[in-house]
Amino acid sequence: MKLTKMLAFAASFFLAAGLAHTVRADEPPITIGFAVALSGWMVPYDNHYQAAELAIEAVNARGGVLGRQIQTIYADTKTEIVQGTNAATELIDKGADIVVVSGDYDFGGPAALVANDANLINFSGAADPLFGPVGLGPLSFSYAIAAQVQGAVIGEWGYHQKGWRKAHVLLDTFVEYNKSVCAGFEHVWNNLEGATIVGRDTFKNDDQSVASQITRLKSLEEQPDVIMLCSFPPGGALVARQFRAAGIDTPLINGTGMDGNYWLDSVPNLSEFYVPTPGSVHGDDPNPVLEDLIKRAEAKYGNRPSNGYFFAGYALIELLTRAIERAGGVDSAALAAEFEKFNEEPTVVGPMSYTKELHIQRKGRLLIVEIQGGKPHSIEYWTNTIPIPDEVLYRVK
Repeated sequence: MKLTKMLAFAASFFLAAGLAHTVRADEPPITIGFAVALSGWMVPYDNHYQAAELAIEAVNARGGVLGRQIQTIYADTKTEIVQGTNAATELIDKGADIVVVSGDYDFGGPAALVANDANLINFSGAADPLFGPVGLGPLSFSYAIAAQVQGAVIGEWGYHQKGWRKAHVLLDTFVEYNKSVCAGFEHVWNNLEGATIVGRDTFKNDDQSVASQITRLKSLEEQPDVIMLCSFPPGGALVARQFRAAGIDTPLINGTGMDGNYWLDSVPNLSEFYVPTPGSVHGDDPNPVLEDLIKRAEAKYGNRPSNGYFFAGYALIELLTRAIERAGGVDSAALAAEFEKFNEEPTVVGPMSYTKELHIQRKGRLLIVEIQGGKPHSIEYWTNTIPIPDEVLYRVK
């Protein structure tokens, strides 16, 4: 292209951009409503809203999206399922264009149903594939890596990098997330040559003792070289503490629900504990972009994020602003259609893809974090290679 034509093209492009901005300058802001836990035990799992705020600040500083600023409104679910539905209703009544709900299917799903009834697109950090067309409806999307993938990633990594072959599976039956983590782990473990499951057991997150589970584990004919713990604090921390106190030093692996350092004081000097996470909050992530986000959060909120769930909120806004631009607005059906076109779309936590049938990530890159002597540190990123079929994603037997 000749220089004169290039200049003419550039001039016309910026003129068109300026006119588009002028046309939209007087339009109201885009309102994102967050029906999330601002109190109660779900707070560490809903901290993604803080990263979303950081992303929104960056978008607004660039002039917004389609010439419109983004504003946020909040309603506290108080970590109560019923209050989640009330919070979603409150946000919709206040004019939310888009709704973000708690990062768990059990606690966020009812609020998402309220948004679906109002024909509003809604998002969650929930790791259950039921957060989508199968469980809730076509306007529900998760920006998390499926819980089954979390179990698959830590299983594949342990098999290849640590040489583990004999696993004991300990399931916390409290929420569906835990069952999905175990389902993903068992799927890949059953597809790895020489890997076996020597025992299975269950407990519930609010159990005060796992003495009987310890007894059964010690009585197994074959002792495991790794224990797959599908849980989250405080129950998961209680298991780790009581197992170590009982002299069980077998490595413990988990889903992302056990990420973070906010619970480590309850298990002094914990070692041989491994967890997959979207990114490290411990200052040692291989990706410097994530550490920059942590520093921005620390400056804004006065403390570092408690776990890697935080980063997914930034990825949500990255995806959402692109979808709004491509859809030409915030019509929910149009936004859903754009999300379903995303294929390996880059984000701060790795590429994300969606389809009309599946509104969550069935393949994911996660960082393996090891805890030794009570101190967490990053090891490496790992991506699952064994496909997760639909019957495992939806736990259909």
